[in-house]
Amino acid sequence: MSKFILLTMILFALPAFAQQNSVVSLQKYLSELETRFDVKFSYAVEDIEGIEMEDIPTVESINEALNYLNTNTPLLYENLNDRYITVSRLNKKITICGILQDAINGEPLTGASIVLKNQSQGTITSSLGAFNLKDVSASAEILISYLGYGEKTIKALDLFTPDEPCKIIKLNQQDYALSEVIVTKFLTTGLQKSVDGKTVLNTEKFGILPGLIEPDILQTIQVLPGVESVNESIANINVRGGTHDENQMLWDNITMYHSGHFFGLISAYNPNLTQRVEVSKNGTSSQYGGGVSSTISMYTKDEIPDHVKGGAGINLISGDAFVEIPLSDKLAVHLSGRRSVTDGWNTPTYDEYFRRSFEDSEIRNSENNTSQANSESQFYFYDYTAKLLYDANEKHKFRANFIGIDNKLDYSEHVITNGEMASKSSQLTQKNMAFGGSWQADWNSRFHTKLNAYYTKYNIDANDLRIETDQLLTQQNEVLETGIKLNAFYEIMTHFKWLNGYQFTETGIRNATRVSNPLFNERKKDVLRSHSGYSELEYNHGTTFIRGGARVTYFEEFDKIRVEPRLNIRQKISGQIALKLLGEYKYQTATQIIDFEDDFLGVENRRWILANDEDIPLIQSKQISFGIDFKQNNWYLDATGFYKEVDGITASNQGFQNQFQFLKTTGSYTAKGFEFIINKTTNKFSTWLSYTFSQNDYTFKNFIPTNFPNNTDIRHSFTLATNYDILKNLKISAGALYRSGHPYTAPIEGEETVQDGNNRVVNYAEPNAENLDDFVRVDVSAAYDFKISESVNAKFNVGVLNVLDNENILQRYYQVNATDETKAVEINKNSLGITPNASFRIYF
Repeated sequence: MSKFILLTMILFALPAFAQQNSVVSLQKYLSELETRFDVKFSYAVEDIEGIEMEDIPTVESINEALNYLNTNTPLLYENLNDRYITVSRLNKKITICGILQDAINGEPLTGASIVLKNQSQGTITSSLGAFNLKDVSASAEILISYLGYGEKTIKALDLFTPDEPCKIIKLNQQDYALSEVIVTKFLTTGLQKSVDGKTVLNTEKFGILPGLIEPDILQTIQVLPGVESVNESIANINVRGGTHDENQMLWDNITMYHSGHFFGLISAYNPNLTQRVEVSKNGTSSQYGGGVSSTISMYTKDEIPDHVKGGAGINLISGDAFVEIPLSDKLAVHLSGRRSVTDGWNTPTYDEYFRRSFEDSEIRNSENNTSQANSESQFYFYDYTAKLLYDANEKHKFRANFIGIDNKLDYSEHVITNGEMASKSSQLTQKNMAFGGSWQADWNSRFHTKLNAYYTKYNIDANDLRIETDQLLTQQNEVLETGIKLNAFYEIMTHFKWLNGYQFTETGIRNATRVSNPLFNERKKDVLRSHSGYSELEYNHGTTFIRGGARVTYFEEFDKIRVEPRLNIRQKISGQIALKLLGEYKYQTATQIIDFEDDFLGVENRRWILANDEDIPLIQSKQISFGIDFKQNNWYLDATGFYKEVDGITASNQGFQNQFQFLKTTGSYTAKGFEFIINKTTNKFSTWLSYTFSQNDYTFKNFIPTNFPNNTDIRHSFTLATNYDILKNLKISAGALYRSGHPYTAPIEGEETVQDGNNRVVNYAEPNAENLDDFVRVDVSAAYDFKISESVNAKFNVGVLNVLDNENILQRYYQVNATDETKAVEINKNSLGITPNASFRIYF
């Protein structure tokens, strides 16, 4: 019996012994080769330390051995002469592979981004989650990212497995409310389409778009069908015919009331630390309230880096810098800042922006008025952000955010009066400051919560000193808002999620106007508190996506309850075709008024006001859309019909410059239309054609006529564009935009003016019965990436807006002719002319 036990132990030990003997360290194998072939290897001990080989084949020559080593080890073996051989990692190129899976359920992650850090080389994962890259430097690092998941950095050597299956890589989910991506490259790299209809912008991976030199958030979203700006301003983005104030802007879940620098020509949100932007036009999640036309959510980077990262750049308008600093493996801080350079450096870009912003204003008129001794104007802007990140452990994360946005215009006039010089000045300041915090808790694999709290403050202060009347006009608009929001995500079963939440919001808005001569003083402050509870269920598996829910809000000051149902369905009917149905009700409490009569220096001045459920009602929208999308062989087609009805708008926030300019009443508008886009992408290029048809009409019961076209009614809009990668690090883009002119109101021919009491006024014909000429613009841009050193990369971008210098009219209105009061003077506001810009950036 004892002999049998001994024999059994020997038999079981033999395989292990054999296996142990078949594994040889690289250092030992090189020593054997040196002895056998009378050669000498030169290497650094740390380069070969820990490398082991298994099942080494028999070789007959040193060259045969070197071929085997070059293929199966992450080192480069080169002959210096017949006897000496160098061994190093330098210039070694390897082939790597991996399989990307969800860390919880092991499902493959299709379409994930796999890129070499600080390089342009990369790929995406297949339908099985697999990827491979050839000719990768042995010292490279691989950045793996997938929408909705945390990023992961892996050394290329860890994925070098020549004789073994590809390594399996697990990614953890980052945002439990984010739906899967169905188009990973939409129009350009960094733009994606999610299954619930949102368009997602990843600024880090953003490629190139016509005319843009950086991923300006609010400029970029205008490439989407149904998103326009009738006056070429990001402070006036019209989504499916709505006004700009109908778009809800969220920055890290903080409501923002200001969107643009340079009076709407530049986005106020620095893209360098804004990692992800989501745009939803319909079928919004029930956790979002307000924004009856769209919800634009911006999210900053949310991961603690393993080393200091940052960058800086300058263009012909501003300079900026950002940095990510890890203070420990659990604590980090992100900082960014940007400031205009135009108050000390007048560039062609600034000159064109200035002309566009202040055309037909008192500033431009003063510059052209020879009776003035001289006039001076100075404009500058800046913004800055800070974020503190603390990961207490794997289950609890804390974040704190701060953002500041500032625009300032100083204007002075120097006039000779009775032989003496008199100096006057006026100022306009716009500020938005906000801070917030969040706590995300992963209680178990199925239950997660997120608590957000924030405070935001928006101010506009204007002092306009009118020399001819010695009159000082002071205007102030202040918005103060605090909010708290709790979301609870529960995964009932695989592919079936349940969201419940509560949100409290308190909004206070103050408006003040003061005139010194004659003395006039008016102040008004309104406060509105709301309590919202919401719940929604989401099922997402295979060919079916369904999300349905409702939001119930109680408004304290009105003692009223409003219910907002939401629906979002996408059903694949074949491998390539899917149908989608979206619908929603929404309510909005704050809106803007536009007062052209008392605007600052002729610059349009928008002021926020709050609903009072009387002459300023809650704005209510009802919207439904139905569409079809098709995806095959890198072709993507999306066709959607929509119908939107918005009730409770005020005449004072529509920007009328006709017979309705000074009338105050409420009404509604109806927008219905069709959106279409077709996009073809490859590794080298992306080409797309989009078209939008929209009919948008007002209904104001107290106006005559009661129905007429909306000020933002653009019936037809086309975009044709392409991006092309000429070289690995050189990209170009060109595109053309065509749209029909929007409506305006002309005076009655032959009776252009009429007496109204003691004043002569323009005698207008039917409202919005005429249309401006069609708008045509061609834009181009180019981007070149290069390395300054192993750890520092650079990018040079150039772009030209309106490269053909087309004279497009954005706005037309009329005034009584000062020399002949029987005639009306036509005043046109033109678009940007040819506008070049260039930027240089470094990243480390």
